[in-house]
Amino acid sequence: MPGKINVGWVHINTGMYMTRTRPDKTRLFWGSMAPPPDSDANAESDHWEALPYAVGLLQAYVQQHAPDPDRYTFLLPIHKRIPVEQAVAHLGGANVVGFSVYVWNIRLSLAIARQIKERQPDTLIVFGGPQVPMRAEAFLRQHPWVDIVCHGEGEQVFLSILENCQTRNWDGIPSISYIRPDETFAKHPLAYPIQDLSTIPSPYLTGVFDPLMQANPNTEWMALWETNRGCPFSCSFCSWDSRANRVHKFDQERLFREIEWMAEHQIEYIHCCDANYGLWPRDLDIAQYIAQAKEQQGYPKFFFVENDSCFRERTYQIHNTLHRVGLNGTVILAVQSMDVQTLKNVNRKTSIIQLYQEVQQRFARDGIETLTEMILALPGETYDSFTDGISQVIEQGGHHGISCYNCSILPCAEMAEPAYQARFGMRTVSQQAIAMHSAVTGAVDDDVPEFMETVIATDSMPETDWVKAKAFLWMTDLLHFGRVLRIPFVLLHQLYAISYWELVEAIALADPDRYPLLASVQAMFLDKARAIQQGGPEYFPSGEWLGIWWPADQYVLIKLAMEWELDEFYRQAEHALAACLQARAVGFDPALLHEAIELNRHLFIRPFNLSNLTIEQSYNVWETYHAAMTGDPVRLEQKPNHYRILRMQPLWLTWEDWFEFLVFCYHNRNFYWYRMLPVKSKASAHG
Repeated sequence: MPGKINVGWVHINTGMYMTRTRPDKTRLFWGSMAPPPDSDANAESDHWEALPYAVGLLQAYVQQHAPDPDRYTFLLPIHKRIPVEQAVAHLGGANVVGFSVYVWNIRLSLAIARQIKERQPDTLIVFGGPQVPMRAEAFLRQHPWVDIVCHGEGEQVFLSILENCQTRNWDGIPSISYIRPDETFAKHPLAYPIQDLSTIPSPYLTGVFDPLMQANPNTEWMALWETNRGCPFSCSFCSWDSRANRVHKFDQERLFREIEWMAEHQIEYIHCCDANYGLWPRDLDIAQYIAQAKEQQGYPKFFFVENDSCFRERTYQIHNTLHRVGLNGTVILAVQSMDVQTLKNVNRKTSIIQLYQEVQQRFARDGIETLTEMILALPGETYDSFTDGISQVIEQGGHHGISCYNCSILPCAEMAEPAYQARFGMRTVSQQAIAMHSAVTGAVDDDVPEFMETVIATDSMPETDWVKAKAFLWMTDLLHFGRVLRIPFVLLHQLYAISYWELVEAIALADPDRYPLLASVQAMFLDKARAIQQGGPEYFPSGEWLGIWWPADQYVLIKLAMEWELDEFYRQAEHALAACLQARAVGFDPALLHEAIELNRHLFIRPFNLSNLTIEQSYNVWETYHAAMTGDPVRLEQKPNHYRILRMQPLWLTWEDWFEFLVFCYHNRNFYWYRMLPVKSKASAHG
């Protein structure tokens, strides 16, 4: 009778879901003020650790379908980044170790696997996941301690590997690649994706994760979750298995029971891993069930989805349902590019531009904030089309933000093909993958850094244009999404039809002799972009400012504030915008521009403000700005207005407290402005 087999798991999730707070203080930046009711501060924890869903599925499948399930003993999975030595010690005695590999864990996984093989040569090392290349021979020869790699779905394949691990006879097992004992390369045909997903047990409902959760009683967990598998689209930058363009669904009753399990276990965050949530009519029913669980049991508190790329009516209905119970603070709309030819080049439907614009405007009218996803340097994108696309997003109501990723090459994507890259003249660099706001030194990630292949130029966007585009993006983050100049930008666009890209460039391309501070900010962005093209990191490190990696817009903001140059920045920005208006021969009242700048300057959060402030304005600037943001019919009028700006709520008495606030609120920069109340008159304001 075959002996017992010990199975170890490594499924290291990224730290992207964490928010950083100092270990000795809890959200100290709010002082005695309660967090805003719609802020993430209502969450009960400062971070989540993701349950290792992929390997949980494999284990659940083995336990249900193996001829003799008792033959297998499963170690607790390694689910987060830990030192290599610690991981190897935990996996000691494992006969088989399965690794689920992604761009954020591939090198650490390889380091762990190598040391296991050195200490336990007979241990079978199996790699699967999206970072395993379809053409795997070079990968296997470069990493000979990896015995087998799996392509695509792993449930059936991994069970077959386990059943044959003692004989090491892999004949007849589909979807695997390996090096034979005679050093020849073997690649077996791919299995067709599983159509009947009911054959895959739920790791949640079968108790697979119970031992892990019991061993970590103080951990707040995030659930990764699927309602279906597959994708009907074939975007060239994506590595979804889109064979036959089919999508298969899990049973709806199972999904409802999983939602109940998550609510009962007080899972705060559900991250739905579907490629296109909202593709099916039942997705609205699922969203309603989750909303009901939130209302009745208080959980989950967050439900994140990747929306259907076609932006159907259901997308709007789903997010209205979630928004009603506070489950989706921001709606993610992945358009990737606003340029028709670029979308064609990456196999995306060009109709999504109009569909995106329609749903974006509807969300804006309803006051539901959106975050638009774009990708820098897709094939065919130019500097002009990219900056115009950003401008279009803002004009359609996307004021909350743009999440713009560097185009990167995934090993199983069409874009990874040499012929595809040659067709568009794509140039790449290996760039270290660093999590925003993570520690500069002393982090586990520093032991085994991860890297991604980043596109830093194409034929349509050469190196110099890529640098300009990256700097433009950061400048837009600082000025508009970061709210440093939001009010004058919105007013000037609304009143004089000046595009947002022109307003951003009025600051970014300001004459360095007349506006040296503006030019120095642009130079900082340009220098950083050039450093990235040489393989430098995405973020700015600071040992003094909490010792973390800062995004470019926040780094510049802190630098301006700490060097007491924010007021001078506003002064130069006012003159640069006035010059832009004069060049356009726009008849404008300089007093109006000045009041818009001053209101924005006073509203912007800063430390050490020890008193509230009352201001007087001769135009209804705030009402006109707010109307432009919501689509209300309010016209600019010249009439006296008085406001009280509550600069002591919150109050920061140290730079470090302010830095903590910036970290916490980065994804909801509404809090970058103080609260402001209208008052009837200046006299009553002091009463």
